[in-house]
Amino acid sequence: MNIEDYFSANYVEARAQFLELSEANGFDIRSLRNEVAQAPDGSDLYLDVATKGATDASRLLMITSATHGVEGYCGSGVQAALLAGDALEPWIDDLQIALVHGVNPYGFAHDRRVNEDNIDLNRNFLDFGVETPRNIGYADIHPYLVPEEWEGEKRLAADASLAQFIKTNGAAALQQAASGGQYTHPDGLFYGGAAPSWSAQTMTTLAQELGGHTSQTIVIDFHTGLGPYGYGEMIAAGSPEQVARTFEFYDQFELTDPDAGTSSSASVQGTMAHGIERSLPGVNTIFVALEYGTLHMNEVMVALRADNWLYHRGELTSPLGSQIKRQIRDAFYCDETDWKEKVWSRASEVIDATLAKLKQS
Repeated sequence: MNIEDYFSANYVEARAQFLELSEANGFDIRSLRNEVAQAPDGSDLYLDVATKGATDASRLLMITSATHGVEGYCGSGVQAALLAGDALEPWIDDLQIALVHGVNPYGFAHDRRVNEDNIDLNRNFLDFGVETPRNIGYADIHPYLVPEEWEGEKRLAADASLAQFIKTNGAAALQQAASGGQYTHPDGLFYGGAAPSWSAQTMTTLAQELGGHTSQTIVIDFHTGLGPYGYGEMIAAGSPEQVARTFEFYDQFELTDPDAGTSSSASVQGTMAHGIERSLPGVNTIFVALEYGTLHMNEVMVALRADNWLYHRGELTSPLGSQIKRQIRDAFYCDETDWKEKVWSRASEVIDATLAKLKQS
């Protein structure tokens, strides 16, 4: 298998390959149109679901991509390679597999981590009927994360203020304040929204339809941007009970827990793990985020700040805009053979182990 064949150059190419391979391998396909957003060329965007196995199976394995839009190059490549190979065969009794492609199709198509409303989906799976989490530290650094100008003295002053924050409080404090999620600045970074987004509503409904009757639902969600180059950190996400179940299921691996401070990720509320668990009461839900490193965390943060500035204060079609769009893509997708091979090696290891465990149970 030439793994590079399965990593696409854009959302349109990735979706076409996913649909073609799903159909060729006997998967049932559902395409759910995002009714509130369009691709850069004005065409429709879709969250696609390919399923195989008994619809009344008591166990469900969901493999998802592009929760964070531009990170979809990674997860989509893995999904395509899975469909092209034999990793999902022979079939396991009493199991349904669902490959969910393009959870955030807007972000994938536009090379953005956020959705059409500047929402970070992994902060949006909340019960908005109760008070949203408070992130006191974010308001203090918001003006520095999102400067009025991206080039010039105001940007330099903003960077100096962030450097001073790190000097005073430490890099971990900045990461938590910036990326822990915030619900007060719609034009800011890691914004969790004021209501469930289209993607969050679609995913929770889908989880209920596919997993509501199951006794066990396992989700493997692909992410990029944190950790060492090409290394797939297994992050157990969700409530403490869900994290404990995930650690137990994947006891042969070294997992991390953001809430315990052992992960490259900050502690976050409103993740898809939380949303799926809440939508499947009584189901043994297990959720692991497979997180692959790309560039240094400082470079990734600069790319996120630049992209945010561009869509709120910049000009997308300007030379600076083009530069920023290349920057954000490179921050979350390493278009290099060795990186793709590392991604696939770790992904196949984790998925093979998941299926082996399911065969034994």
